[in-house]
Amino acid sequence: MLYGELTAAERPDALSLSRALTGAVYEGLSLEREIMATQAQGLGDTILLEGADSDLDGLAVCHCGAGSEAGEDVCFVKFGAVRPGQDAADRFERLLNACEQLATEKGLGQLDAGMNLARQDAYRRMVDRGFRTWLQGVTMHKPNEPGYSHPDAYVIDDWR
Repeated sequence: MLYGELTAAERPDALSLSRALTGAVYEGLSLEREIMATQAQGLGDTILLEGADSDLDGLAVCHCGAGSEAGEDVCFVKFGAVRPGQDAADRFERLLNACEQLATEKGLGQLDAGMNLARQDAYRRMVDRGFRTWLQGVTMHKPNEPGYSHPDAYVIDDWR
């Protein structure tokens, strides 16, 4: 499901569910403003990966094509995450599938996504799908803590 396909009445609940998901990944993390800005500015859309119950299994804020951070012919996952815990790796695979599907549906030839290499299994899964590194960066946290960049996290982020 895409945030952009929701009615105005459904969007507040979706934002609440997204806040619960990102808060489970890292306390206080919220993507609500990014989701709303992406939609309001016509930069792309947000994938809302439905779970078996009424919660979200994952989300991905995607910029699509020219006029966005993605650039021409690119779908760029600005931020993506899945609910932590048992089966997180399977949820991550489903999220990657949904990102690939969005790029295809939008007619975009390339999918870009950022990854901190501390998230070893998530990174390996992306490499197995054909993702390759082309830009390396350094994240700095104050205080010096891993945040959501640890081996058990299945998060895509690129805050360029």
